[in-house]
Amino acid sequence: MKQYETSHLVKGEDLNHHGTLFAARAAGWFVEAAFVAAGCTCGTSEGIVCRNLHHMNFRKPVHKGAIVRFAARVVYAGTSSFMVMVTASDALNGEACMEGMITFVTIDGSGGKRAHGICLDAPEDECERRQRERAAAEMEAVRTATGK
Repeated sequence: MKQYETSHLVKGEDLNHHGTLFAARAAGWFVEAAFVAAGCTCGTSEGIVCRNLHHMNFRKPVHKGAIVRFAARVVYAGTSSFMVMVTASDALNGEACMEGMITFVTIDGSGGKRAHGICLDAPEDECERRQRERAAAEMEAVRTATGK
């Protein structure tokens, strides 16, 4: 699937009391990047809602002045739900700093689930194949935990 990218400059107002990127600000950017991929893949931003944020993990601290590049793509598609993998890295040196997945659901005008029509193509490379395997395992874990 196509990968979508967004970038953000880390400024003073984005920092926590330790002088590193505040997790809540990072989460907002993280969800935004995933939503860009979701909307572009669906061809609309209407009727797409965030269902679950899975394991947003920081791999290293992010400091003021960093330019964080978020890369997001759909890695799992059910009938009305789909999962987007987001990875973030320092745009200047390429070092990974965050990763995780978000599940979205498509809804109709009355709030009921509707089919999104996303069909995954063949993975482009080994990295995308592994991301899809992780997403499928995560969806299975959610189903097991919720009994659905």
